[in-house]
Amino acid sequence: PARALPARGSRDFAARASYVACLQELARTPTQPRQLRWTTEQDTLSPLPATPLHPCRELPVTVTRFSTIRVLHNTYSVPSRLIGVTLTVRVRAETLELYVGTTLTLTLPRLHGRFGAHIDYRHLIWSLVRKPGAFAQYRFRDELFPTTAFRVAYDTLVAQQPSRADKEYVRVLHLAAATSEADVAAALALLAESGSTPTFDAVRELVRSVEPPTVPQVTTPQFDFQAYDDLLERRCVGA
Repeated sequence: PARALPARGSRDFAARASYVACLQELARTPTQPRQLRWTTEQDTLSPLPATPLHPCRELPVTVTRFSTIRVLHNTYSVPSRLIGVTLTVRVRAETLELYVGTTLTLTLPRLHGRFGAHIDYRHLIWSLVRKPGAFAQYRFRDELFPTTAFRVAYDTLVAQQPSRADKEYVRVLHLAAATSEADVAAALALLAESGSTPTFDAVRELVRSVEPPTVPQVTTPQFDFQAYDDLLERRCVGA
């Protein structure tokens, strides 16, 4: 409107209706080319579906003995307690919702494309501890290194203790799942800096030496309501 009014030659209008008509014309003019293209495009559009689209897909999936499921050509790990259970997977745009019956058990980030893997070591570590030899041949072994510190620790174990590397690393990973991944990663970094072998015993000793955060002592305040009672009594006497 600021550019159209000078082009009109005057900012004065005989009546309010004339001003409103001018605004409507200004609003209509830029949309005319778009309206023409929209009319042309309408001829090629397909009709809308007669029934509403489902907000997600539901797929029945059985957990394998490796504690994994396969959904739309991608592999996901789930807690080992679900091995052999048939889950209902609701596939949404960004997540997978896993149900046992009608109970939501787990939500996972959805992978797009094919042949990807989302493996959480916390889901598998309990069975790996019982069979540490399976770690070397595990198909998704690279997914079992949560951070670079864990990968460096495993490579160091292979170089220094090749016969025990898998067992030691699996026990370290189990320690991370049972306590704190951040504390274990910090311990591995300290051992790497000192050139020490990151065995399970060495890592556990460092993790135990970390002092837990102090919890502040919370005291319950004591309130004395006698002053309020005295005030009420004085007001009653004054009334």
